[in-house]
Amino acid sequence: MSLNSTHFSPPAKTADTHCDKVQESRMSQDSPQNESECGPGRRASREWWLHVSLLCIPLLAVYLHIPPPQLSPALNTWRASGHFFTFRGNNIFYKESVGVVGSSDVLLLLHGFPTSSYDWYKIWDSLTQRFNRVIALDFLGFGFSDKPRPHRYSIFEQASVVEALISHLGLSEQRINLLSHDYGDTVALELLYRGDHNRNGHVTINSLCLSNGGIFPETHYPRFLQKVLKDSGFISPVLTRLVNYQLFSRGIRDVFGPYTQPTEAEFWDMWTGIRFNDGNLVMDSVLQYINQRMKHRERWVGALTSSSTPLHMIYGPLDPVNPHPQFIQLYQKLVQRSTVSVLDEHVSHYPQLEDPTGFINAYLSFINSF
Repeated sequence: MSLNSTHFSPPAKTADTHCDKVQESRMSQDSPQNESECGPGRRASREWWLHVSLLCIPLLAVYLHIPPPQLSPALNTWRASGHFFTFRGNNIFYKESVGVVGSSDVLLLLHGFPTSSYDWYKIWDSLTQRFNRVIALDFLGFGFSDKPRPHRYSIFEQASVVEALISHLGLSEQRINLLSHDYGDTVALELLYRGDHNRNGHVTINSLCLSNGGIFPETHYPRFLQKVLKDSGFISPVLTRLVNYQLFSRGIRDVFGPYTQPTEAEFWDMWTGIRFNDGNLVMDSVLQYINQRMKHRERWVGALTSSSTPLHMIYGPLDPVNPHPQFIQLYQKLVQRSTVSVLDEHVSHYPQLEDPTGFINAYLSFINSF
């Protein structure tokens, strides 16, 4: 049988399809009958979208108010072993351990973004075997510290938080060893600048060890989510509410090496620290530090290149945020007085978590060298 003689039954037309055809026809424009046929179809479509919207609104409201996860036993122990002091009306968490008897050496640890002082837990005990006092804090807006909003977070303010902590602990006359990572590197450089310029209340720095911080804007490559949150303006408060564990874990996995990935429980501890005190809602404000690094590059890089303080860099070379070899080559070119430890090729952006043994060996080798 030929195709011309075959009888095909056309599929039933939807109301909207029929209306489209009617609109294409000149007669439909003048025909009240066709207009009346299209009306019920359009009304049904509008009602469907209305029902969907009414269903999504409460679901979205529930999603945006998901309570933070409970603290794990490990985080509970860390928090219980710490203390709080007040800085300009905000509670700042810090942890302190007394270590070696007979030594007067003090070590202060400065964590990175977006995590907390808990980043140092894998090397904490080793550090207490070398130093008399080991101290770590959660910066304002991080970890167990308060996270005010709205608030203009800045590196300058975080440096003042550190100075206030040192004063609170009665260590203003003590020479302090600084060990920092990522965001903490830039806070350390502001402290270095203040110390070298004898600013009132400055921390007297005995030594400074940096690790995988984006101290050079020209070799710093923020993650996609960081760039979106820091530059989204008035819609940032909406975006911060939409960030969930899945988005967070997917992004932070990329800054660990393929063979040095944290466990799922460790990822949850990081996320829990962020969600504590609604920290996810201030991430856009805290992320302005990336713009501050560009604006104040001369101040902070200048402090690094001109300081006479003993300096060291511990570097995980697989870091996509501060990639090898561009970052370390620029560091060695500009900071010629500094020594450098490049860790195993599989270590990425969090060297103290990915290779704690290599990290602590590199740091102790530096600190024992002067």
